[in-house]
Amino acid sequence: MKKTKQIEKNAKIVNKYLNSKLKGNPKKLYDAAGHLIVNGGKRLRPYMVIKSCQILKGKVSNAMPAASAVEMVHNFSLVHDDIMDNDEMRHGVPTVHKKFGMPIAILAGDVLFSKAFQVITDSRLSAAATTQLVSRLSKACVDICEGQLLDVKMAEEKKIPSQAEYITMIGKKTAALFDVSCAMGAICSTNKPKDISNLSSFGRNLGIAFQITDDLIGVMGDPKITKKPVGNDLREGKKSLPILMAIKSAKGNDKKIILKAFGNSKVPKKDLSKAVEVIRSLGIEENVRKQALKYAEKAEKSLGQYSGPAKTELITLLDFVVKRSV
Repeated sequence: MKKTKQIEKNAKIVNKYLNSKLKGNPKKLYDAAGHLIVNGGKRLRPYMVIKSCQILKGKVSNAMPAASAVEMVHNFSLVHDDIMDNDEMRHGVPTVHKKFGMPIAILAGDVLFSKAFQVITDSRLSAAATTQLVSRLSKACVDICEGQLLDVKMAEEKKIPSQAEYITMIGKKTAALFDVSCAMGAICSTNKPKDISNLSSFGRNLGIAFQITDDLIGVMGDPKITKKPVGNDLREGKKSLPILMAIKSAKGNDKKIILKAFGNSKVPKKDLSKAVEVIRSLGIEENVRKQALKYAEKAEKSLGQYSGPAKTELITLLDFVVKRSV
């Protein structure tokens, strides 16, 4: 498909740039830092940086340092997420801490985080633009950390969070990096606050739509596509939007079936499948899709005044994100 071909083409360019920046000694440290990058990822965030620059008639070469910086931050967060969750696999390969050990994994994450800012300051942009990029990205990193802790707290607490609390959490944990990707792309092309704000708004709303859809796939996704067991998020007790909606709307025996599987790592496969079927029967997918679409419409509205191929590609990405099949 054309949309994925564009993303793949962009990913190859970004990968080449990333690999050139993630070299050094001790070699093992840089092998660990680049492990997840080498073994997968669509490079959606760098794609958004580059297209947000192009929509404002900027050059790809100006956006490349920022594009690689956001991907480094993204991978830094993945390395640390996997440590916190004690996950053993990502992108079909062992996680960094499983392959290289905990001390090297922590250092690899730190290298990715530090290199992100080094790459930005080494760019050829003006001092004012560079300062803006560093300021925006550092704030996004703080948001990601806050969002991660909100997620951990939600998992620990017995109470079921409200939809507003869930949106606040994903707004920080996931959407912050989508937001800053588009804002940084704009900064690489212009110093006009309105343009930067419009692209920032597009990224934020795309990020929320992305996570809502991702959470839907986490509950009802086809294991052949997700590479995870059916109902994985339900079994793990994740308080995602589809699960919150299901628990709230289910009644009687249906509610018991869902709660029996929710957060139960030892739930029999047949009981987990039964719980997923109950969630399907409640019409949760349609309701969750509506929520994702609401944020997608906000995102598209942010680009109303622009035109050209880059806008078309960003809208196509938005469409792809929201309509991903389960």
